[in-house]
Amino acid sequence: MSVGLIALFDDIAALAKVAAASLDDIAGQAAKAGTKAAGVVIDDAAVTPRYVTGFSAARELPIIGKIALGSLKNKLLILLPAALILSLVAPQAITPLLMIGGLFLCYEGVEKVYALVLPHAAHTHESALEATSLDAQSLEDEKVAGAIKTDFILSAEIMAITLGALPSGSIVTQAFILAVVGLGITVMVYGGVALIVKADDLGLMLARVQTPSPMGSFLRAIGKGLVTGMPYFLKVLGIIGTAAMIWVGGGIIVHGLETYGFGGLAHLIHDVGEATAHAIPVLASVLRWVVEATGAGIVGIVAGLITIPVAGYAISPLWRYLKSLLPRRRRKEALADGKK
Repeated sequence: MSVGLIALFDDIAALAKVAAASLDDIAGQAAKAGTKAAGVVIDDAAVTPRYVTGFSAARELPIIGKIALGSLKNKLLILLPAALILSLVAPQAITPLLMIGGLFLCYEGVEKVYALVLPHAAHTHESALEATSLDAQSLEDEKVAGAIKTDFILSAEIMAITLGALPSGSIVTQAFILAVVGLGITVMVYGGVALIVKADDLGLMLARVQTPSPMGSFLRAIGKGLVTGMPYFLKVLGIIGTAAMIWVGGGIIVHGLETYGFGGLAHLIHDVGEATAHAIPVLASVLRWVVEATGAGIVGIVAGLITIPVAGYAISPLWRYLKSLLPRRRRKEALADGKK
């Protein structure tokens, strides 16, 4: 019995070592895959704060909480199973779906630029797409819905990059790693966004410190700097977020075209980036990234400019027509129920 018990303990210890090694491997793969998606994560963090601009301070954290919850649902309940299923049964469908998402990002980003350059025309375009909300709750709901839609595209790109970075293995392991990356990125992005949008409140608290010591003066100076600087920082972050939507969307389209054999545009952007890096080797990596991001951004602007009239004159009328059919159908159902 004692020998058998010792053998059982040995088996348990061996299983524990295997489990620990598997967990270490999963953690390492999740960290590696998450690093590859870091560029899109930064874009996501830059895009989100503009959705709470204009709301009272009391509504900022609840709005971010709603968006974060929607982001988790996007990643864990929709995108994770969809990515695994598509990778198994229809891997060829992933690229066109990502390209459609990239086109949506280009549309969203260019529409913001359009509103700055031609505000009257942009207002007309937005009115054609949807009726303007009159109350604060409807406006908040629209902002949250818009943020979750944008997050869906960025999350899809994050999950696709993560899946592509994983080595072949069991579907359970891949699902677990995707879940770890999705949860970790959501906490990091929206935790960071919450800190950014509440930094001015922290600054106000520090500016009111009454301690006469040098430390008190230092804290008051930091507080005043935060209160004064955060509005400008949020504006800059909003510009970065809009630019990020355009260059990420353009990059997705360029990569998708290359996948389907139309690699001329991708090669041109890459070659210009390499030539610039060789010409100025001191800042080679930075310049290469700037040139390639600019090239993707130009593609994104062109795609967005094409999409705006398509959305205004084709997609929006079709959508309004489909929505108008719903009340008719409900009235018919109500009449049918009344006759019964």
